[in-house]
Amino acid sequence: MTDEDMTGEHMTDEDTADEDTADEGSTADRTAVPAAPSPDELAERLTEVFDLVGPLYRRVHRKVEREAPDEGLSVGVRAVLDLLRAHGPMTVPQMGRAQALSRQFVQRMVNDAARHGLAESVANPAHRRSSLIRLTDGGRAAIGAVRAREHALLRRVDGDLTMADIDACLRVLGAMHALFADVDVDVD
Repeated sequence: MTDEDMTGEHMTDEDTADEDTADEGSTADRTAVPAAPSPDELAERLTEVFDLVGPLYRRVHRKVEREAPDEGLSVGVRAVLDLLRAHGPMTVPQMGRAQALSRQFVQRMVNDAARHGLAESVANPAHRRSSLIRLTDGGRAAIGAVRAREHALLRRVDGDLTMADIDACLRVLGAMHALFADVDVDVD
């Protein structure tokens, strides 16, 4: 059967060559690295990230506070305890910088944690006026229980996600975080 028989049109060798080249081009297009987006296209897509992050944060906030009353953990206290778990004893200003929160807010969260016996102040050999805050055994147990519940919940995330997807997400959020690194959280 000829090309003419299949299409009802007569194809020349030149037409066939163009078709072969087009086929090769489409294969190359499928395997080519996508072009970098323009700054406007990138900004539009990053706006979509902001549109998801805000509601996600608020829902997680409500979930943590609803499910962690036994440990006396608000979202703020949970953040302080997790920071101390990950980094060891820290000053209030160090915690504020690490979490992009005001020192005053962190101090209130530290006071709440101390009131519940979850954290305590100890002398800071590097700075007499800025105590170190550290976890108590109760604080370690409380943040361990919260993280175990969160881990169990996060194991249920759908979407056939890969580690590469998570790496890409962290890279995007890290770049967005860096864009706002100069924002002073202690200025009202």
